[in-house]
Amino acid sequence: MTPQISIIVPAYNEQDTIELLLAAIYAQTCPRNALEVVIADMSTDQTRQRVAEFQRQHPDLLIRVVENTGRNIPSGLNAAIKAAQGEWIVRLDAHSAPQPDYVERCVAALQAGQGDNVGGVWDIRPRHAGWQARAIAAAAAHPLGVGDARYRFTGRAQYVDTVPFGAFRREMALQVGLFDEKLLTNEDYEFNVRIRQAGGKIWLDPSIRSTYFARPNLLALARQYWRYGYWKARMLRNYPHTLRWRQALPPLFVLSCLLLAGLSFFTPFAAWIFVLELSIYAVVLLAVGIQQSIRRRDSMMIFGVPLAIMTMHVFWGSAFLWSMVIR
Repeated sequence: MTPQISIIVPAYNEQDTIELLLAAIYAQTCPRNALEVVIADMSTDQTRQRVAEFQRQHPDLLIRVVENTGRNIPSGLNAAIKAAQGEWIVRLDAHSAPQPDYVERCVAALQAGQGDNVGGVWDIRPRHAGWQARAIAAAAAHPLGVGDARYRFTGRAQYVDTVPFGAFRREMALQVGLFDEKLLTNEDYEFNVRIRQAGGKIWLDPSIRSTYFARPNLLALARQYWRYGYWKARMLRNYPHTLRWRQALPPLFVLSCLLLAGLSFFTPFAAWIFVLELSIYAVVLLAVGIQQSIRRRDSMMIFGVPLAIMTMHVFWGSAFLWSMVIR
């Protein structure tokens, strides 16, 4: 029987999380013989061995591994789409675990014509122990950290500019063009831009839920958000009209800090404004930290959440500016 639904997953050194994802896929409510899992892999660790072991223990789930020769996320997605046999494509991440009805709800929304790319809301959780991982998970779900990225916190179904992962008809993806392999990050947003330019709609349904495991520490978070900022600026060179306020604020904040710090050597007024700006920023971050500490009953959130949000803002904004000034 040819599978009707292809779940595609780009993977790179995911030995610690790939079995969690496969177990969540195995638990989906839709018929198992209607599914296939296509993993585009470029790992150097034990990821493939873990996949092979899971497949041996669960032979009723069709799992195929294809080589990601381009060695980046969009090339892996494209390789998986080309290898997919299903009419419906559901993209998932190796750092995620979809709820049991995730695939069924995605396909139902597509069949009902609610959107051309359909996605849901992340339940962001720490994968590792420690205060940094907990703080990062909290910050990544807070509007101060992610702005109006609705898929992080909304409870209302609506049309949006992008969704995490996404589910779509394979034929539609081939018509608008596959993922841009020149963008090492932000490829999903750019893909959704082209869908909207072609007259399609992006539908976010909060009943479609998946768990996403946040980065384990502030260094990993800084690297992640440096990539995000850098490649967002690269994408905007082709689509400047897609810039949103949540994306503009971090680079504007970093730029204002740099300018005020430089001007402080020449005028006391600039130094005063610089101190005032940083003071207001610190007070707002601390207030969020206290609020999250009370809500989560975790005293480490008082300073952990501000540090995580500051890391997100500073590294995203700095990378964005750096990407704008270099070729």
